[in-house]
Amino acid sequence: MRDILTQLQSGQLLMVNSRKRNGLILYKPFHAEFAGPGAAIGGGFDRNCERVVCVGELSVLEPASSDDRQKAYLIRRQWIRLIQQITDTPDAQQRVRMLLQQFENYFSAETVKQVPDEAFAQLVGVLPYTVYRVRHSFPSPRSEIG
Repeated sequence: MRDILTQLQSGQLLMVNSRKRNGLILYKPFHAEFAGPGAAIGGGFDRNCERVVCVGELSVLEPASSDDRQKAYLIRRQWIRLIQQITDTPDAQQRVRMLLQQFENYFSAETVKQVPDEAFAQLVGVLPYTVYRVRHSFPSPRSEIG
C-alpha cells in the first residue's frame, strides 16, 4: 500500500487495470475520490493523496501510449461524475444506499464488505456512523436473491 501511495504522491501516472474488478479510494485532505477500472491515477491529480484503500485486488499499469492516457483520464472523469451524482442526493442515508448499491453491482458483496465505513463516508460526504447504520439496517439486495 505504501508503494502505491508513494508513486501517486511523486506524480507518476498509472492506470487501474481495466481487465480486473479493482480500484482505489484516494483520500484527499477534505474528501475522497474513487478511481475504478481503467481510471488514471497519479500524475498531477493525486499528489495531495494522503492514503489509499484498495477495492478488490489492486492491479495498476503504466499507460502504454498517449491514447491510453487520454482514455484513462476520461474514465477517471466518469468515475468522479458517478460519485458526484450520488453526492448530489440530499438525504445522507439515501446517498449511502446508492453508493453501496453501485459498488455491489460492480464488485462482489464480499469485496464491498471489506471497504471501511470511513472510506465510503468520505466518498459521499456523510459520517462513518451513517454508513454503518445503513449497512446494518438494510439487507443487501444480493443477500435476498436465492
